Amino acid sequence: MSIRDPAPAYQATKGSILDINKDLYTRIGSSDARELVDSFEVPIRSGKAFAVPSGHVCRISTKLGPQVGDLNIWARHNPRERFWASRTRQLHRSHVTTFDRLWSCLPYLRPLCTIVGDTLAGYSDDVGGRVHDLLGTRCDPYVNQMLSGKAFDFHCHSNLTRAVLPFGLAESDVHDVLNVFQVTGLNKDGQYYMQPCPAKPGDYVEFFAEIDLLCALSTCPGGDLSTWGWGKDSDADDMLACCRPLGVEVFKLTDPGLLQGWQSPNPASYAGVHGIRMPTFGP
Repeated sequence: MSIRDPAPAYQATKGSILDINKDLYTRIGSSDARELVDSFEVPIRSGKAFAVPSGHVCRISTKLGPQVGDLNIWARHNPRERFWASRTRQLHRSHVTTFDRLWSCLPYLRPLCTIVGDTLAGYSDDVGGRVHDLLGTRCDPYVNQMLSGKAFDFHCHSNLTRAVLPFGLAESDVHDVLNVFQVTGLNKDGQYYMQPCPAKPGDYVEFFAEIDLLCALSTCPGGDLSTWGWGKDSDADDMLACCRPLGVEVFKLTDPGLLQGWQSPNPASYAGVHGIRMPTFGP
């Protein structure tokens, strides 16, 4: 019996914002004309927030080997505009890679950044799981205690919460994530599953900032997820051996010609009031 392969619900029409200029982003991603302006490691089971200016490139890397990271993104000057995982999943795919974009929430709806490099592009496990996950979300202490009966303060939700406090944000600003380097999929019953991270030392994903960004990255307490689990026999200490730091580098592009044809996107142009109309007063 043949397997039906439905067409994607959202397709790029020529000249639309989904019709990406691959020559432009290939040029950006492959160029060595860049200057390192920020570099740091996010230690295990922690989080860090950092700025990425518009027109810059950010690289997240597994310097020491496999490790999952949870990434949040906001517009730097308006944190109400933030990453929208579900719309990104609809517009592109469940697991993003080179030339896919990470989109912001309503009413802004514009690309926050575009992926320009991915050393794990094309990865798939033996049952169809893929990497850089948008199906799931961050681990958190609430569901952990609900399922295991244990309190633990260093889940990704908590790591991201601590990371954004110096920027005037709070727990309520933490949102659905891009799970970088995480392999996930849906089993035959449509249930979410996770597989160990396949990244090797030096693997990376790189994105180009379309607008000024504030990012926050958590190093997942499950490490590479090779021993992740729930229940009374699961213990966070058992996962320490598979936890590693993640590297972050931010680059300024030094060749203005690389950005020829690029323009920072504006928020969505919809200017309606959702059918609400004020009555006309007067004679």
